[in-house]
Formats: sequence, C-alpha cells, structure tokens
Amino acid sequence: METILIVDDEKNYLIILEALLAPEGYEIITVDNALNALRFVKEMDLDLVITDMKIPKMDGIELLDEVKKIDPDLPVIIMTAYGTIELAVEAMKKRAYDYITKPFMNEELKLTVKKALELYELKKENRRLSEALSDRYKYGNIIGKSKQMTKIFDMIGKVSQSRASVMITGPSGTGKELIAKAIHYNSPRKNMPFISINCGALTETLLESELFGHERGAFTGAVTMKKGRFELADGGTLFLDEVGEMTPSLQVKLLRVLQEMEFERVGGTKTIKVDVRIVAASNRKLRDDVAKGTFREDLFYRLNVVQIEVPPLEDRIEDIPLLVAHFIKKFQQSKKREIELSPEVWKILYTHSWPGNIRELENIIESAMVMSSDETITLDDLPDYIVKKGEEKIDLDKIVPRNLPLTEALQQIEGQLIQRALQSSNNVQSKAAEILGISRRVMHYKMRKYRMLI
Repeated sequence: METILIVDDEKNYLIILEALLAPEGYEIITVDNALNALRFVKEMDLDLVITDMKIPKMDGIELLDEVKKIDPDLPVIIMTAYGTIELAVEAMKKRAYDYITKPFMNEELKLTVKKALELYELKKENRRLSEALSDRYKYGNIIGKSKQMTKIFDMIGKVSQSRASVMITGPSGTGKELIAKAIHYNSPRKNMPFISINCGALTETLLESELFGHERGAFTGAVTMKKGRFELADGGTLFLDEVGEMTPSLQVKLLRVLQEMEFERVGGTKTIKVDVRIVAASNRKLRDDVAKGTFREDLFYRLNVVQIEVPPLEDRIEDIPLLVAHFIKKFQQSKKREIELSPEVWKILYTHSWPGNIRELENIIESAMVMSSDETITLDDLPDYIVKKGEEKIDLDKIVPRNLPLTEALQQIEGQLIQRALQSSNNVQSKAAEILGISRRVMHYKMRKYRMLI
C-alpha cells in the first residue's frame, strides 16, 4: 500500500483529500505544518508528498527543497489557490512532480497522484536493480535473477574449477561468449590467454590455418610463419564459437587435436604440444546434427562433457529490468543524468518477442538513449519497428467466438491478458500490473474477480 503525506494548514482540504484518496487504496497521513511534514519524510517510508504552497514554518517551495535533500526521488505535488505562471515555473525547476491549483478536479488529481506513484515505483525499482547489479545478480558481465540464470551461475562456478570441455548452446544474441569468458576468468587459467574464433565465419581452408597455424610457403600468400589459435591459447582457454558450422573433414582434424593435444601447422612437420581448455558454443541443435550424420558423434561427446543451455530472452523476461539498468549504466555519458523509462516503454519491453535476444535489447537501449533528450525514455525514443509491432491489429476471431455477448467477450479477453501478464512477470503482481498499465489495487481486484487468487 502506497503512503501519501498531505500538508495543508486548512483542515477542510486535509479532510477532502483524505476522503478522495483513501478509497483508492492509499494510506494517508495529514499534517498542518512543514516541520511535522519533514519529520514524517525522515522517519517514514513515504511514496508521495502533496503540499499546499502556503503553510506554516516555510512555504511549499522551501519544503520541496528540504524533501529533495532527504530523498531526491520522492515525488512532490504542490497545490495553491494563488496559481501564477512564475510559481509553476519555479516549482518545476525545483523538481516538483506537478503543480495544481485549487479548486482542483477530483479525477485529474487522482490521475496525477497515480502517475506520480508509478514513476516513483519505477525509480525505486531502478535503484534496487542498480544496487543488485554489483552483487548476487551479476557474474562478470552476465546478468540475471531468473531461475535459469541462477542455475547457469551455479554451473559456471562449478565447471570453472575443472578441466572439462564445455558446450554452451542457445540462440544467437544470448551471451554465450560472455559465459565462456566467465568460465575462463573464474578458473585457475584466468592469468593465461582466452582466445576465441568463430568457426562459421571462415572457409574451411582459412579456418584450418587459423586454428593450427601455418608455415611459410604452405600456400599462396603464406609469406611468413603464423601461429594458430591453439598455439596462442596454450595454458589458457580456446573458445570455438558456432562449432556446428565446421565441415566434416575439419571435424576429424579437430577431434585428433582434442584427443592428443598435439598438431602440426599447415605445411609443417613439427609436432606442437599444447595444454588448452576447450569451450565450444552453437546456436544449432547439435544432437539433431549428430542424428543426421552432419556432425561427428565422437567429436560431439568430446566437446559436450558439460552442457550449459542459455535460454532466449523471451523465456527470462524477469531479467529485463536488470539488463536495462546495466545497459543504461554502460551507455550513460553523464553520471548526473538519471535515465528512466516510461511505463509505456516498460510495457513494450515486457511484451516484445525479442528475436535478437539480449543483443537486440542492448541495441534498443543504446539507440533510445541517443534519441532521448530528456531523463525519461518514451515511446518516441524507441525504434519504429518495436513500437509498430505493439500496435498491430488483433484478430478477434482467433480470440473469442463471433456470437459471444459483448460483456462476456470483454471479460474473456481481459482474463487472458491478466493471465499472460502474470506469466510474463513470473507471477509478480506489481510487475504484471505495470505491464498492463493498471494500479496494484486494480490488479488485485481483477484477480479476485477472475478467481485467480486462492
């Protein structure tokens, strides 16, 4: 339950505001002077301050200044019966959330209060996430608090201390190389080289040369001797990205090296021995490739001693706030500028399908921060494709029968939307309410209505 402090020396307004806001599910505290107000701000966990401009001990602008010293994020709404443009400008410069004049429209005031509370909740969540990024929700540059990522963190911790080969699987853009680096830099090999190569980006001839090196004159253009990735990674870790793209003939050569940990450079006769830890990755289902005969079974089991499967971002959307906080911190040029996301943007981020996974999210946040000229990222700052996708028309025939009465049809759609939001938020009601753009109180009411609460 959100707690609102109301400051006014006119008792009638205290009564009116409490009667107006208490039925909305808020806890209301009323005081008649600024000193008592500051005591509550210091001692209680408040969510909003509504203050009159003319109050005993100090005026509303002075009270606003003192509140911001205690909690810079706590929203303050200033009321006055003496509304002037000059006062409004001064209040907004002092970072008041909003400025309203008496007498006010009840619904307008309630909407302003609702939006102020939503923004403060987002700020508090961002603050919690930023603090969390430095400890238990972060492993190197890998970020997450979902069950899948917690399991992966545990596996990294265990496998890092062994010599076992590791196969990391998952869609493109999910951070497989970050996991490979976390394994290396948390292992006894951390002071030795971490060498990576994309096996799908080179032809067979070039890949062989890159892996094993070549002697001078081994082929046209080989004017000097070149060490391969295995040799460069001696004592450390070699990361074979997209290993499933290797040709069958190169798979045979790789298998021999993994078995013996020795090889000859292309065009050479000298046997080179190495000590290399292998971590491989693929966005393909290599077991299916083994069944089809396009990937060697013996090589698969040599690489796949331990398998770490990375889920797509769509399956771990509870990690999105952490990732967003991380990317904002990464791309933030001015530390004085506190970047926030509007509720509409959060809704888009939670409901997008993320075909590009974390890489796509990172690009969107970087782009939005470039386009935004304010502290709040809005829909206008997002790329057109992600906003327009959220505006696509719904095929009602796929959702509800044609002859269903309007009331029942609306209830059916609303119930499905609530169920989807709960699934997307891992059954966190406050997050589901945020996705749907409703208050937690309304969310609770609707869950009771559709018998979703036990």
